[in-house]
Amino acid sequence: MFTVALVGADGAGKTTVGRYLAQAPQLRIKYVYLGINPEASNVMLPTTRLWYALKRARGRPLSMAGPRDPSQVKAPPQEGWKRLKAEIKSGLRMLNQVGEEWYRQGIVWYYLRRGYIVLFDRHFLFDYYFYDVADRPQNRLWSSRIHGQMLERFYPRPDLVIFLDAPAEVLMARKQEGTLETMEHRRQEYLQLRELVPNFVTVDATQPQERVVQEVADLIANFRTAALRPA
Repeated sequence: MFTVALVGADGAGKTTVGRYLAQAPQLRIKYVYLGINPEASNVMLPTTRLWYALKRARGRPLSMAGPRDPSQVKAPPQEGWKRLKAEIKSGLRMLNQVGEEWYRQGIVWYYLRRGYIVLFDRHFLFDYYFYDVADRPQNRLWSSRIHGQMLERFYPRPDLVIFLDAPAEVLMARKQEGTLETMEHRRQEYLQLRELVPNFVTVDATQPQERVVQEVADLIANFRTAALRPA
């Protein structure tokens, strides 16, 4: 079978649509969350679950659903002990992140071999492209560079990408996180990434929920029909 990624800024409705379609028997879908929000993850490394459980027990905040707004990220130290400390801390965090990404990909391969369509809620490549893959400042940490190279060169890309699009004002009203500027910036990033895959489709996410679900379901069904058609 094949993979489908639902992408879009926070508030676009990816999780709602994805979980609804996962229960549609006519499509035979397995839903897999490919972001880093522990509250939304339906698949996770046991070690990651343990780490988050320890953080909760200590009252520590959990990771957000994607990379942080660049305007809120301090530039890493240029040199010396502080730079080395930042590299080590970031490297350890990235080792777990890469392990998590390939663990979930292994589960995706298992579902595909069993004949399922795998529906992604988010996708690591699309979430991190402008942070770890695309050209960034030269002083960025090595873990970020290595992670970007892995995602760009080795991590499997979805066969079909469905971008749930809505204006920043709508996204803000639904999610009420960040600012209009950051919402619109994230939206534009996704629009720029359409060249990463051959099959990229935009769906108007301002429509009623049932209409969005039906439109996405039709796109997946049509893609399946085309994929099964003899060459």
